[in-house]
Amino acid sequence: MGITETTSEPLIPVLRISQLDALELDSALEQLLWTQFSHCFQNFRPGLLTPLEPELKALLQLLLWRCTLYPDSSTVGQSLLNLRYHNTLSSSNSYKSLSQRQKLALVLLTVGPRWLHERSHNLRLCLGLTSGGPVSEGYQKVIRNSLSLISGVVHLANLVNFLVFLRKGHYPVLAERIIGVQAVFSRPNVTRDITYQYMNRELLWHGFAEFLIFLLPLINTQKLKATIYSVLFEGYRSSVDGAQDKQGAWQECTLCSEWPTMPHKVGCPHVFCYYCIKSHCIGNSCIACPKCGAEATQLDPVKIKVFGRH
Repeated sequence: MGITETTSEPLIPVLRISQLDALELDSALEQLLWTQFSHCFQNFRPGLLTPLEPELKALLQLLLWRCTLYPDSSTVGQSLLNLRYHNTLSSSNSYKSLSQRQKLALVLLTVGPRWLHERSHNLRLCLGLTSGGPVSEGYQKVIRNSLSLISGVVHLANLVNFLVFLRKGHYPVLAERIIGVQAVFSRPNVTRDITYQYMNRELLWHGFAEFLIFLLPLINTQKLKATIYSVLFEGYRSSVDGAQDKQGAWQECTLCSEWPTMPHKVGCPHVFCYYCIKSHCIGNSCIACPKCGAEATQLDPVKIKVFGRH
């Protein structure tokens, strides 16, 4: 049996941002733990973990719960922010730790819905609720509509709970409200272990990463590379190209550096395989020659004069 901790320390309200930060830190830790676990199997057959991925993620979350929330009534994110869970079902105004039932219910309401969501398609197949299954179409429709209704009600309840949290500052997660647990300061007189300077830096880098994700697809990297290459090596390339023209530059594709298959030109002296240049044109309407930086104007086949013996 677990020991219920009770103290006479006053309960000080926790900032909303601190509660949300704790949830974000817990989510980041779970993602980091899964990444490290999957790296252990990176040299095995590709897709080895895919069939059991939902179960493995649930198992890692249970292991994390057993090492953090179960003995200390606080998650890793809460510990970093000087927080812990308080049992709001007790009538006392002082702190009271969670009971074993509350800890177990919290992990089940956290891990269970995620697993059910990821395994919903497989569960429908096992129960024969797909087209062509043993269950009649009418019964399948009723079950699908019921599941959709339940899912919609749960999402609506989560939204309403979050709006109430923004208004009152308690229970950011619906499971915490159902079980009756609330985040409080573990040591009210201790400052945050994670300072606001660290959080500002994290927000800055997060915003910069989102900006790069938005900007990079708009940049024509191939044209930019060709332009820089032509500016830096223009003199050297012109001399090399002159020598190659004499030896037959049409013997090498500019993109794949192999013997050109169905050689074509795009408005410059260099030669391309038809399939190489065509696939690049389909993927990018504004293509430039990687060697000289000339923009592709028109795709024309290369005409080679063959001199026969008289």
